[in-house]
Amino acid sequence: MSDGPCPNLNLWAQIHEDWVANGRDWTKPGFRAIAVQRFGVWRMQFEPKVLRAPFSLLYRSMYRHVRNVYGIDLPYTVQLGRRVIIEHQSAIVIHGDCQIGDDCILRQGVTLGNRYVEKPLEAPKLGDRVNVGAGAKILGKIALGDDVNIGANAVVLIDIPAGGTAVGIPARLLRSPDKISTESPSETHEIV
Repeated sequence: MSDGPCPNLNLWAQIHEDWVANGRDWTKPGFRAIAVQRFGVWRMQFEPKVLRAPFSLLYRSMYRHVRNVYGIDLPYTVQLGRRVIIEHQSAIVIHGDCQIGDDCILRQGVTLGNRYVEKPLEAPKLGDRVNVGAGAKILGKIALGDDVNIGANAVVLIDIPAGGTAVGIPARLLRSPDKISTESPSETHEIV
């Protein structure tokens, strides 16, 4: 018997925390996708593979259900932070090598993926509290700092510093932390 915490409790603690972050609504497709991803990560601790096989079969079935019914492609290989919220379902694709920080919000139609066919393993890294608008595409090996806002339908191809706001196709930095203190209130833009 191991000296560490029971993996079962760790899984349930994570799922409970995600459930609370998602408004205690277990019917939300985003919560279900996150719970399935957490289960996929949890099952990987079992060695040898023969012990993992029944859990893997269950995971693959649930993963495909979430992907095909809700339109949320969230593989277990994603490094998913705590209390992440997938606000709405449909057309959400997250690259398997993507990193998503704590307290991030993703909305419908978001893609976090690679940019070049020749570099299939390059994926975005999101800091904590990143707010991604509907339809945004974040592509390539780029980093978004903490507290970044990405506007709806933006196509982000560059790094965005902490506290920055990016909008447009291709996305441009609309507001950075350095400019916030010098702007007048009429020049400040909010992302909805």
